Amino acid sequence: MKIAIVSGKDEGPSKLNAFDNALLKAGVGDVNLIKVSSMLEKDTEIVDLPNLKAGSMINCVLSTISSNNPGEKITSSIAIALGENLGCVVENSGINKDTDKVIEESVNMVKYMMKKRNETIKEIIVKEESHIVEKIGCVVSAVIYLD
Repeated sequence: MKIAIVSGKDEGPSKLNAFDNALLKAGVGDVNLIKVSSMLEKDTEIVDLPNLKAGSMINCVLSTISSNNPGEKITSSIAIALGENLGCVVENSGINKDTDKVIEESVNMVKYMMKKRNETIKEIIVKEESHIVEKIGCVVSAVIYLD
């Protein structure tokens, strides 16, 4: 299994447009994202995002948050834990939270998921994106399933 980890942030004239613009910045704005639960196969390989065919249906784990309150800090994160037999992904977000706190929450949740599966963690990878809202903003972080 191959995955890519992406993130983006942007503003727009509406929350929907801000979300779309953030997806474009993340490199996945021209595909249809299908939210799935958070499991990875053994020996999952993390790669750079390839060019995706416009309009294709792409599985993902997606963290997103939008705000129309100027000055708010919005943060999205993805945490991935890879183990010997499987991997887990956690999405998390927050408004006006310290970025390190959002990351810490994500890591703690993915560690818990692995512990419940009696899986030893080989590696944890975290991707986050933060943004101070100007008018209407959105941040996204995602694991894109490429197989």
